[in-house]
Amino acid sequence: MSNYKSINNRMTKPLVVQGTVVEEPQSNYIASFNDSPPSYEPTSTFNGEKGEIQSKKFNDVGFAFAFIAHLVVMGYLLIAGILFGDNGAAAGGNGFSDIIYCVIVCSIFAVGLSTLSLGLMMKFATELIKIALFFSIGCYLMVGMVGLMSGNILMGCLGLASFAMGCCYAYCVWSRIPFAAVNLNTALTAVEANMGLAVAAYAVLALAVVWIIWWSLASGNSINNYGSGAMFAMFISYFWTHQVLQNTLHCTTAGVIGTWWFAPEEASSFCSPALSDSFTRAITYSFGSICFGSLLVAIVQALRQMNHILRDNEDFNFLTCIIDCILGCIESIIEYLNKWAYVYIGLYGYSYLEAGKNVMTLFQTRGYSAIVTDNLVQNVLLMISVGVGIVTGFIGRTVALLDKDLFADFDANPGTVGFITGLVVGFLLASILMGVIESAVNTIIVCFAESPAEFERNHPILSMEMRGAWRMAYPDECGNL
Repeated sequence: MSNYKSINNRMTKPLVVQGTVVEEPQSNYIASFNDSPPSYEPTSTFNGEKGEIQSKKFNDVGFAFAFIAHLVVMGYLLIAGILFGDNGAAAGGNGFSDIIYCVIVCSIFAVGLSTLSLGLMMKFATELIKIALFFSIGCYLMVGMVGLMSGNILMGCLGLASFAMGCCYAYCVWSRIPFAAVNLNTALTAVEANMGLAVAAYAVLALAVVWIIWWSLASGNSINNYGSGAMFAMFISYFWTHQVLQNTLHCTTAGVIGTWWFAPEEASSFCSPALSDSFTRAITYSFGSICFGSLLVAIVQALRQMNHILRDNEDFNFLTCIIDCILGCIESIIEYLNKWAYVYIGLYGYSYLEAGKNVMTLFQTRGYSAIVTDNLVQNVLLMISVGVGIVTGFIGRTVALLDKDLFADFDANPGTVGFITGLVVGFLLASILMGVIESAVNTIIVCFAESPAEFERNHPILSMEMRGAWRMAYPDECGNL
């Protein structure tokens, strides 16, 4: 995977990239990922300002072996489920084939709409951020009004309280919108220069679909025969694998965007060397670290799922709500730490715990605490995903209504089934691509915190725009740029 060592003095020290070495300014030598490593000794102590490329070694190996062993067990259960379970029976009628046909049609439109949205975001980044901000506030207001009108006072009060807090948040972050817009535009530019990331994203989605089918066939008999303990283990398996797929893509994106930042000639094509190098690093040396952080989130998600099942018991309804709230907070904290830790794993090859500690130290040293807690870009990506899902839902509804025999085996209205199918497909596909954009945005923030000089040298126009926007939004944190 492409990794980096930034420099304090460009005239005397080399810019080191895992997979790329660029001597500045005496030489333009570029080495491949498999070439001999540059002649320097990686430092084990983080200086709080810039990460150091780590030597090629397998980190957090125990978690990688545990994940592989768990897949072997799930493979055995899959065979057992097909041979001896009830899951192997073929579905009657044409319902399954009807869904596949609708999914294929909706997927084509969803991919096209998601790709077109990239250009839309580049041209109207500032406007979309403002719209997304109002969109989230409007959703809170709608929830509050619906709750009050339906007689659900608790939901209404929570919705109105969220609406009030959303208005306060919008007032506080309004001056930061230009920064978020230029940050989003920079990330989009980097992703468009490496559109192979989109192919990787859809490949991950395909693997996720395969895993859902695999897990469904393997888990049925185990849950039925062994009770709640097996159910909890199966939930961990389900969420762990999904997290590993998602975070592998996250680390791959971080490596590609980092290469684009430091050595753009290595990351400026559809399937650039940076993509293959980054992916190779993610599934080899950094795979254990990916499995480590993913397991933490998976355990909390499994606990939340078990807690949701307990909600059927009305005697413990209030207690389960409190537990769910606590688990939700823990999950949010771990996911927040993970998204930054995986950037450092993708860039430098640190172990999971080292990456998390070092990137948080970087933000504290640079005074970027306010910057990394903004959700302006994430609001845009969520809004785009929802928009693509809704449009694709109407396409699915149209397909179902044009073909009267489609979904004939379902008891529900064909148009409704078509809309729900299109909505889910469109939202999932758009979310995968938007997830790549979010990973790119996070990587841009880390790289700019560490190495603005390299950005100015390699991408002067974007650097000028970002410097200006960051000075306006964060004069105290970025006044020295």
